[in-house]
Amino acid sequence: VAAFAPSKVAQTSTALNAFDSELGVQPPLGLFDPLGLLDDADQERFDRLRYVEVKHGRIAQLAFLGNIITRAGVHLPGDIDTAGTSFDSIPDGWAAINAIPQAGLLQIVAFVGFLELGVMKDSANGAEPGEFPGDFRNGALDFGWDTFDEETKLSKRGIELNNGRAAMMGILGLMVHEQLGTEIPIVGQM
Repeated sequence: VAAFAPSKVAQTSTALNAFDSELGVQPPLGLFDPLGLLDDADQERFDRLRYVEVKHGRIAQLAFLGNIITRAGVHLPGDIDTAGTSFDSIPDGWAAINAIPQAGLLQIVAFVGFLELGVMKDSANGAEPGEFPGDFRNGALDFGWDTFDEETKLSKRGIELNNGRAAMMGILGLMVHEQLGTEIPIVGQM
């Protein structure tokens, strides 16, 4: 009978317990850190990793939406260069990288670099401290954020965090399926 009795589990204390109440720590996983990035981490390290997670989540949301929209046949009107290459002639997905003229790719890289170094800053990378990691308002943009109560702000930040996590998995799935050459419902042939 004792063989089927529940065993007592010793309670252990880790550095992860310090972050158990942070935004985004949710059932069923709780604080999910399989690589141990938060082992012996302080609040500053956690905030830096949260900033990176939010930023990558935002990029993944744009990437996923852009992938789905262009696969649905929606493209910008006009030409991408002076040689007459139309936006419609650029293929979807990874194939677009080889089809975009080199000057266009350099412009994209320069624009992203400008955003990274000059615009998209928060306290994790040198700007004035915002309210939270990933707060890119920098005293200029608001869009009504200051009119929300604290509970609504936390809810919206949690929703953005979860949508970003889902989008990171979504764009990864689309890229893998594209390389496999499979067909996905709604999206179609990759």
